[in-house]
Amino acid sequence: MYAIVEDNNITKFINNPKSIVIGDVRYPAKIFQLWSTSELNAIGIYEVITDSSNFKDQEYYINTNEQYNFADNQVTRSWGTATPKRLEDENAVDENGDPVLDQDGVQLINYGLKTEKKKIIKAQASGLLEKTDWHNHKAFDDETYTIPNNIKTYRANVRSKSNEMETQIDACTTVEQLETLYTYTTDDDGVQSRPLAEFPKEVV
Repeated sequence: MYAIVEDNNITKFINNPKSIVIGDVRYPAKIFQLWSTSELNAIGIYEVITDSSNFKDQEYYINTNEQYNFADNQVTRSWGTATPKRLEDENAVDENGDPVLDQDGVQLINYGLKTEKKKIIKAQASGLLEKTDWHNHKAFDDETYTIPNNIKTYRANVRSKSNEMETQIDACTTVEQLETLYTYTTDDDGVQSRPLAEFPKEVV
């Protein structure tokens, strides 16, 4: 992306190289490939430099609107300080602070990140268990059928890991801690891992 700067003010953005009129002169699109940075700057065209140091993962934070600034002969795109999303659940209220109720008169709840993450964990565990549910159904219908031990162990481990992950999530007191739980790192052997527990390998 490029910006047109006139009298130290950004007046226009160019997303893709194209023919452009500056002053009384029309310049062809090829100047963006053929001209040097100093030559482009001389007619008021500056490449936009992105400073994403304040931009955070939108799953966990609310970022400010992007802002553009021209200073020190450079156009910079940046963001202000991001705001962490709600971590804990809270009762829903309107602009006057009054409870927001459902049709049955029960106050609604604005769910926080911890609850949303635990919902996902529960759904994942349910999906994994569903694939081996047929063993339980068969054992219920056929008393001669014995569920294999590896299936029993796997299902127990899925439930155990699900509970362990929810406990880890509940222990977080900041959004940063929650984000870190889900952040993978790579060790010297190229193995990726994260602080949050992982479900066991599927069996059939």
